[in-house]
Amino acid sequence: MPTWISEAADSRAASRTDRTPDPVRQEIAARAAAEGFEAFGVTRPEALGAAGDRFRSFLALGRHGEMEWLAAKADWRAAPRAMWPRVRSIVMVGANYGPAEDPLARLQHSAQGVISVYAQGDDYHDVLKKRLKRLGRWMAGRFDCDLKVFVDTAAVLEKPLAAAAGIGWQGKHTNLVSRSFGSWLFLGALYTDLDLPPDAAHRDACGSCRRCLEICPTDAFPAPYQLDARACLSYLTIEQDGPIPRRYRRAMGNRIYGCDDCLAVCPWNRFAQQAAEAALQARTALRAPRLTELAALDDAGFRALFRKTAVKRIGRDRFVRNVAVALGNMRADSADRPAAIAALRRLLDDAAAPVRAMAVWALAQHVGPAGMAAEHEARPPDPEPMVAAEWADAVGRARSRGGATSTC
Repeated sequence: MPTWISEAADSRAASRTDRTPDPVRQEIAARAAAEGFEAFGVTRPEALGAAGDRFRSFLALGRHGEMEWLAAKADWRAAPRAMWPRVRSIVMVGANYGPAEDPLARLQHSAQGVISVYAQGDDYHDVLKKRLKRLGRWMAGRFDCDLKVFVDTAAVLEKPLAAAAGIGWQGKHTNLVSRSFGSWLFLGALYTDLDLPPDAAHRDACGSCRRCLEICPTDAFPAPYQLDARACLSYLTIEQDGPIPRRYRRAMGNRIYGCDDCLAVCPWNRFAQQAAEAALQARTALRAPRLTELAALDDAGFRALFRKTAVKRIGRDRFVRNVAVALGNMRADSADRPAAIAALRRLLDDAAAPVRAMAVWALAQHVGPAGMAAEHEARPPDPEPMVAAEWADAVGRARSRGGATSTC
């Protein structure tokens, strides 16, 4: 058994303090399990400790990129009582969304788009919020308490709170790792004025393992336990507007929504299990969608395909922008390559400027500089600066090479 595994196993008994079971906590835990939550823990508002300072440092370094909503209520995130002075205990719950297959396997099929595991089923915001509200209503009636429920969209640091509640620990990739569920837990938080006995924080069980850091295709981790979102493919494909920065386009491969590499490679996933809840399991249509078909989506088609999923939140234009980049990364020996080139030519006239910009770059990967020069001559100049810049780069390469044909 690897050293880092045995160290974690030895720490199991030490991860929680011995105490007489609290009947109120036990009743809440049982009710949470009945609502479908597989993980449960309790912590205090002050248990965040240094996590608040680390979050402020993350913001100060600008590593949140365009996610200004993170900075807007930074004080609430760093100190739960700043949001709600009456909170005395925080109940943390987790729902397993483990995949049925290795997410990394799809990266080898360049004609297929890879959507992050969490977004292949129903939108977890909706699924967990309904469960958590039912739990909250029951608690309010049973114990005459006040409470607030949160699932990801509020100013809450869910991962540090879950670690403080003993559900797991934040790995070197900053995501939560569970001994029982590996990387695959959705988290919910319930702030209450009930005085509940807290669980002990979970000890770090990463040991000397660095797999999550080493597999990152864009080197998004400046150091262990630090993330620069601006270099993270999840951020780039979901949160960032406009064209994908040039230095990350090749690294995207066929990832069209999010990235699971650092999660999927974690050795603790050997203890993971497939999601039991049907709503959180992958839809057949989203497991291995063909890129050429996705490139043809209009707004209505996009909304129909991604109805009730997290993907719908980014909108058609940003999604097809990602698809265009993935088409540019399709391997030359793929049977879908001729259809990919045809799809990219159609996207050169797309109504969305970021889509057109990425279509220019992607087409250049297949037809080379001379081919792009011919394409450029056959169409009027694009009025959008971001698109014109891509054309200038593609045509400029043709001129600098004397018109020599190249297949990148």
